Amino acid sequence: MVRVVIALSMVASLTYAYTLNPQMQEFMGTLLSEAKKQNPNLKEFDYARGEKIFTTDQIGKKGKKISCVTCHTTDLSKNGLNENTNKVIKPLSPSANPARFSDVKEVKKWLRRNFQDVYNREGTAQEQGDVITYIINKK
Repeated sequence: MVRVVIALSMVASLTYAYTLNPQMQEFMGTLLSEAKKQNPNLKEFDYARGEKIFTTDQIGKKGKKISCVTCHTTDLSKNGLNENTNKVIKPLSPSANPARFSDVKEVKKWLRRNFQDVYNREGTAQEQGDVITYIINKK
């Protein structure tokens, strides 16, 4: 897979294995700008931090251990299964599911909902950017 550098107008440049559309590029730039306000030492979003957020078990909103992997699995190119509803979740990987990370409104909705389910709170701008970076770069 070819790595593509996406230049953002926010002075930052992020490297992704998947090319985000202009709206998602702008959203990532906004997240980075917000994250830098909270953490001035932050340079860019980080795959390893995103992986840790995505794979670490927490006590979720239903009071039992859960992580993003619980429903989405470790292979993001395959279907997952919602633990609560038993509904199939289409692959998170945009290389397997091109609709992923194409609609900012949908991305915001699912980030908010999934952070609430797993972490019992909304994710910070840095956490959201790290998780997106992990998902779109995971092979």
